[in-house]
Amino acid sequence: MKFCTKCGAELHDEAVICPKCGCAVSPASNALDNSISDKNWVTTFLLCFFLGILGVHRFYVGRVGSGIAMILTMGGLGIWLFVDFIVIICGNFKDKYGKVIKNK
Repeated sequence: MKFCTKCGAELHDEAVICPKCGCAVSPASNALDNSISDKNWVTTFLLCFFLGILGVHRFYVGRVGSGIAMILTMGGLGIWLFVDFIVIICGNFKDKYGKVIKNK
């Protein structure tokens, strides 16, 4: 089973172009290879838990701009930090390439 790397739509094995978004599909497209980040879920979780107010978990996954914003706002006064924490626990937090960080 193949998936589009841009929109995540399910594709036929012979597909060359995604019917949903029109993105070109590489022959080796695979949901596990293209959508799961190399970053470690446990590390991301622990960084968020202990240093989340400083946005260290965002620096770890390569999202430097939002990491700086978290430092300046002290984690969005805790609200942004809380949302990130929940998203990480649910397994939907993404790195700078848009790949999901999963607990492997």
